[in-house]
Amino acid sequence: MRAVGRGGALAVLATASLLIAAGCGETVIDAAKTEDVVDQNLERATGRKVTSVECPSDVEVVKGATFDCTVTFAGGERETATLKILNEDADVALTNLRPLS
Repeated sequence: MRAVGRGGALAVLATASLLIAAGCGETVIDAAKTEDVVDQNLERATGRKVTSVECPSDVEVVKGATFDCTVTFAGGERETATLKILNEDADVALTNLRPLS
């Protein structure tokens, strides 16, 4: 993952293992794996200790769609990480990191 800053540098979390099959033939993002990837990569990119990441469990894999995860850093600071689905393999990119409102 490339560096992420508040200035908006883009960080790609290119991981094809973020897929799981769901009912009715749809494929959704694996929330637990996504949370782990966001945690590890944000710590490396920002140098800040991540204490938790919470992502929705029902995000269907649709190229171009976005979804938000809540990131909690050491000290209790919470921010919203917006991720964009890049392709049908569920590769995602962090497009925004902003304070939780």
